[in-house]
Amino acid sequence: MSDSAPSPSAVAWSDSRREAAFHGWLARVAPAHALQPATLRPASADASFRRYLRIDGAGRSFIVMDAPPERENCEPFVKVAQLMADAGLNVPRVLDWDAPQGFMLLDDLGAQTMIEVVDPAHAQANQSLYLRAVDALVAWQLASKPGVLPPYDEALLARELALFPDWYLRQHKQLELTAAQRATLDAQFKLIVQRNLASPGVYVHRDFMPRNLMIPRDPAEPRLGVLDFQDAVYGPITYDIACLMRDAFLSWDEEFVLDVTVRYWQKAQKAGLPVDSDFGEFYRGVEWMGLQRHLKVAGIFARLTLRDGKPKYLADAPRFIAYIRATANRYRELAPLARLVDEVEGTDAVAGYAFGRI
Repeated sequence: MSDSAPSPSAVAWSDSRREAAFHGWLARVAPAHALQPATLRPASADASFRRYLRIDGAGRSFIVMDAPPERENCEPFVKVAQLMADAGLNVPRVLDWDAPQGFMLLDDLGAQTMIEVVDPAHAQANQSLYLRAVDALVAWQLASKPGVLPPYDEALLARELALFPDWYLRQHKQLELTAAQRATLDAQFKLIVQRNLASPGVYVHRDFMPRNLMIPRDPAEPRLGVLDFQDAVYGPITYDIACLMRDAFLSWDEEFVLDVTVRYWQKAQKAGLPVDSDFGEFYRGVEWMGLQRHLKVAGIFARLTLRDGKPKYLADAPRFIAYIRATANRYRELAPLARLVDEVEGTDAVAGYAFGRI
């Protein structure tokens, strides 16, 4: 993302009424922060209907969130931002929020995401960066209280898993499951949900990965910035570390995955978080949680391509299928899922367990 200051035409609007409403809002909030409307430019977009713009102010830049209220509910974003700030995380402050129109002014945490600075060819070179992410995760989990965020319960886990047959298999692969395949999938999904719900509950970011972690502008700031947290829930403690190390857009060999995961586990134990006292048991829980996520994300990426016209996401589908096959082949109870995925993908049984490098 560039910090240069192009003309306002750099920001396109498909709805002239929304564009007019935006400029009216911007004119109202600009004086309090010395905003310079001529510097408005795109910052980033995400997989939702939100987009982010960058604008310069007095000696620094700010982020504007454009979230059409009929498409996006910003209340969870505001709530979780405050929870994270209270937990000591480096998150953007909400400086102004026009709730009816869906415009928000935020702190700018930087222009460089963690994924832009990692060295994918040399895993260990990234250890210190990943341990900074682990520190943020532990701080977030330590703040956990039940009843504050929506529960990551059986219904939600099952609803997410349904994205795999509904969108990846039926819509993307154009495959209609037989009654026997459907029964296999239902039984395997039930087992996956039961295993994941056996993990203790904490606050879950739900997309805790390098694309959503920011390198601070200030080199003296040890905390990575945390973004895209509006879907946070209260659920399995295994989720966010699985998300971090079994990334949607990066693959690491198992040696590095284990190295960072065991360091997280040690820090979590020391902090008094409810991780299993046996690392082997904890790691198995992380693998089963990662399996649920990868089945879900394969479906989400198919939906983003086929329904929302965002084809770049589905290019990463082979990574998820590799994750799914590796985990399913490691556990005897998941052999039916492994066979089904191999049938669907036209692949042979997995030999080896490297995450995403099979």
